[in-house]
Amino acid sequence: MANSSRVTEFLLLGFSSFGELQPVLFVLFLSLYLIILSGNFTIISVIRLDRSLHTPMYFFLCVLSTSEVFYTIVILPKMLINLLSVLRTLSFTSCATQMFFFLGFGITNCLLLGVMGYDRCTAICQPLRYPVLMSWRVCAQLAATCIISGFLVSLVGTTLVFSLPFCGSNRVNHYFCDISPVIRLACAETYINELVIFVCGVLVLVVPLIFICISYGFIVRTILKIPSADGKRKAFSTCASHLIVVIVHYGCASSVYLRPSAKSSSGKDRLVTVTYTIITPLLNPMVYSLRNKDVQLAIRKVIGKTFNKFFIDLGN
Repeated sequence: MANSSRVTEFLLLGFSSFGELQPVLFVLFLSLYLIILSGNFTIISVIRLDRSLHTPMYFFLCVLSTSEVFYTIVILPKMLINLLSVLRTLSFTSCATQMFFFLGFGITNCLLLGVMGYDRCTAICQPLRYPVLMSWRVCAQLAATCIISGFLVSLVGTTLVFSLPFCGSNRVNHYFCDISPVIRLACAETYINELVIFVCGVLVLVVPLIFICISYGFIVRTILKIPSADGKRKAFSTCASHLIVVIVHYGCASSVYLRPSAKSSSGKDRLVTVTYTIITPLLNPMVYSLRNKDVQLAIRKVIGKTFNKFFIDLGN
């Protein structure tokens, strides 16, 4: 960190090139941010309040929604402030902190999606052993492993970036401190650092994705053996929501992080990054609530109980 003392703050260029459209972007992103928070908080609250959703699948969904909330809190408030501000600076320490938590929660989400794939595979392929294989103790251990592993890998990545000397430009061509736009500003050879970061990216993106693909291979094989069309449809419906989120999240993240930073395009990266920092957290509660009848029923039950309690209290 001592070598980096020549740069004390970074200037986030963000969407400054959009000029007069920035207030419009502010309203748009603020609206999406509020929907993300309300949607994920609804999922978390409903799962906690409705005992019928106290199952491993919804436990992991609750953990994922919680991680998504913090994931967006790390990025979006500062981005919204910068859209209306002329001063878009971020201190060296704040930039490193933002990168650490963004990567930590992002990697945690990737690992959780892998665990959720394993959960669905176990539930469909080994229903009789499912209560033993996915006991509450195992679920807690898997969730804790995802979180700890996510932040350990994040610590490695952040350290590799901010241990480099920064002595030239401090203009980050992005709306937050992401790896590629920040490491470009280093005034030293970054090949080894980027290589290690790339290997870490493969471990946290490709390995879980392969695991998910294998899990769904077993799921499809098992579902095809189900004699009734209704049974097949129900089995597929429990996996469809997870699969949609996996495709969007892994597709966007892989296109940005599984390539050298020299080959990245800042404009395209911003567009893709908006997808997995805003659209994916937005998609998660919408997909799981709109496509899942259990969650829809639970939401109606919780709303009904809330209104009944309100009118009872009002009557008293």
